[in-house]
Amino acid sequence: MKVCPTCGKANEDAAAFCNGCGTNLSLAVTGTPVPVGAQQTSGMAVASLIFGLFFFIFPAPVLAVILGHVSNSQIRKSAGRLKGAGMSLAGLILGYVGIALVPIILIIAAVAIPNLVKAKMTANEANAVYNLRNIATAAVKYQSAYNTYPSGLSALGPPLNGKAPDADGAGLINGMLMRGSESGYEFIYQPVSSHNDGVFDGFDLTANPITPGTTGNRHFHVDESLVISVERDRPAGRNSPPLN
Repeated sequence: MKVCPTCGKANEDAAAFCNGCGTNLSLAVTGTPVPVGAQQTSGMAVASLIFGLFFFIFPAPVLAVILGHVSNSQIRKSAGRLKGAGMSLAGLILGYVGIALVPIILIIAAVAIPNLVKAKMTANEANAVYNLRNIATAAVKYQSAYNTYPSGLSALGPPLNGKAPDADGAGLINGMLMRGSESGYEFIYQPVSSHNDGVFDGFDLTANPITPGTTGNRHFHVDESLVISVERDRPAGRNSPPLN
């Protein structure tokens, strides 16, 4: 019997070509055929396919290509002992597709990420103005009810220990605003008194980005007049230009 050096199939001694894969049998060795059960799947071919399936995650496509080429070479030289050529080919194709997509993904990311950050900052700034106005309006309501502006944001927050709303917890803003931060902005409240009678006749409330340039760019201020003012690169105050 002639054993095909490529696929290991047994052929008649007179056969010129393998009846399994068509290989020229002029160099074939006569003897016992290689058992079919001796074939093993190339581990590198399997790895190439797995990395190829994740071609959209760098560096998976590069590893898929490298392992695909190495496994193909090993399979060709194994004289039929290794299989998995189809898997390594699929890994190679997916890997090259992933490598081709990398520049496109980088271009899209370079354009999209700054726009997303800018959109997020714009949304944070709009939310900061909204919350600033709500806190200032709550402070004015508090003054109407208790004849003084609140001593701090906690006095505007939910009532304490389940009690009815009072001067220590008027229930005019939510707990998040009471703690002084929301949506990337920090709110700082300062009561103002022009007398020494313990009664506050005004307040200053500022909203500043927690991380300037990331959570927001503009700084805002409001007082008892309810006029919101704005600065771009520094905290705003009573003399800052009004928000348009």
